[in-house]
Amino acid sequence: MAAVDPIDSAILGHLQRDARLTNRELARLVGVAPSTCLERVRSLRARGVITGYHAAVEPRALGRTLQALVFARLRPLSREVITSFESYLYELPEVVSVMVVSGDEDFVVHVAVPDIEHLHGFLMDRFSARREVVSFRSSMIYRRTATRTLTPMTGPDERGRRADP
Repeated sequence: MAAVDPIDSAILGHLQRDARLTNRELARLVGVAPSTCLERVRSLRARGVITGYHAAVEPRALGRTLQALVFARLRPLSREVITSFESYLYELPEVVSVMVVSGDEDFVVHVAVPDIEHLHGFLMDRFSARREVVSFRSSMIYRRTATRTLTPMTGPDERGRRADP
């Protein structure tokens, strides 16, 4: 894990809330010189802490008024099958995000569609059409809260126990 100090953590918090901040404004908010801030951001990117920048988009504003989570089980379970299915999902315009998970299901897929008829068609024509999908279920999302800004975990170590002082 890349070490993140309080200044890096502040930079990350501000960028997660507004990635369009200029370096000068970010430096002012964090309380460091612009040159220091620029070096810190470059270092965070080089270390893989910052992986990219994006615009948050409201699905309803794009006519996608229904969102759902689709849970899928695949067989035969192999790296090749998982990779192939994951690639297939990323090509579908309804798919917002894909998670490969452990447990009863192998995938959790977040979809955003115009209505229940579109969701039904997506599940019947796209999901169940895949030979490796042996079962799936869906749950509609009634409300999604804002994504939280991530900061380094403090206190418990990686195994969930309190770190020794």
